[in-house]
Amino acid sequence: MRQAMAEAVVGDDVYGEDPTVNAFEARVAQMFGHEAALFVPTGSMGNQIALRLLAEPGEEILCDADAHIVTYEMGAAAAVFGLATRTIPSVRGRFRLADYVPHVRPRQPYTVRTAVIAVENTHNRGGGTIQSFDELRALRTYADEADVALHCDAARIWNAHIASGVELATYGGLFDTLSVCLSKGLGAPIGSVLVGSAERVAAARLWRKRLGGGMRQVGILAAAGQYALDHNLERLADDHARAKTLGHALADCGVASAADVETNVVVLDLTETGWAARDLATEAGARGVLISVVSPTRIRLLTHLDVDDAAVERAVTVLADLLAAG
Repeated sequence: MRQAMAEAVVGDDVYGEDPTVNAFEARVAQMFGHEAALFVPTGSMGNQIALRLLAEPGEEILCDADAHIVTYEMGAAAAVFGLATRTIPSVRGRFRLADYVPHVRPRQPYTVRTAVIAVENTHNRGGGTIQSFDELRALRTYADEADVALHCDAARIWNAHIASGVELATYGGLFDTLSVCLSKGLGAPIGSVLVGSAERVAAARLWRKRLGGGMRQVGILAAAGQYALDHNLERLADDHARAKTLGHALADCGVASAADVETNVVVLDLTETGWAARDLATEAGARGVLISVVSPTRIRLLTHLDVDDAAVERAVTVLADLLAAG
C-alpha cells in the first residue's frame, strides 16, 4: 500500500485535477450504483456533509440512540449546521422501521420536519450488527412515500457486504447518500468517501472546502484506497472468523454471546464480573492487549488485518485470566 502511495500520479484535487483521486471516486461511485463520489478526510466529515445536503437548518434527523453521528461526532449536526436530531432506542443498534414511523413529522408550519432517517450499517456500538435487508428495503419504500431522505453511515458497509452477501450496489440503491470508510477494516491510513447523486456530490465539494477538507495532492491517499479495495476487501472474512473465535472463547467466561458476533466486533458485558470496564482495559493493556471502553460496564474488541490467529489466542488467554481473577 505504501508503495502504491509513493507511485501515485497526482494533481491538485481542489481544482479537480488529481487523476488518481478522480479515478478512485468514480470507482467507488460505480461500486455503490451512484453517479458520483467525493473523497473526504474522515467519516465524520462525510456523514455531516451528507446530513446537511439532505436537510435544511431547523429540520431534523432521526437515528439510533447509539448511532455514531450522535455519539462520536461532537454534536456537529447542531453545532455546525443547525440540524436537530432525535434518537430511537434499539436492541444492539438493529433498525426496525416500525420503531421509526410513529416519530416521523411531516412538513407543517408548527412542527420540526423530519428530513432524514440515518442508518448505521454495520452498527458499531451495537457490536458490528448487520442491518436486516428486508427492513432497509421497507424503509426505502416508506421514505419515498413520506418524502424523507435516507443516509447510511456506511463506515463498515464492507463488513456487512462480505458477511451477508448483499452486493454493495444493492445497499447503495437503498440510500440517497452513503459515507464509506477506508481506514477501518480496509486498512488504509486515512479517508472516507461520500457517495450520492452528481448534483449532491457537487454541493458536497463546496461544503468540504468550507469545512477545511479540501486537500491538494490527495491522490497519494486515494492510491491507498485503491490498494485496499484491490487487496483487503475479501479478506474481511478472516476478521469475522477471528471475531467468532473470540466470541466463543469469551462466552465461556460469561461476558460475551457468540451468537451476537456477526462481523468483526465483539462486545463484552462486565456487569456480573466485578470489573469496571476502564480497569479491565488498563490491566489488559499492560499485558499487551488493547481494548476499547464503550461504557462503564462494556468493552469492545475489534479484529482487523493486523490481528492474526496468534494475537486472538493471546487476547483470549489474557482476558480469560483477568476475568477469572475478578
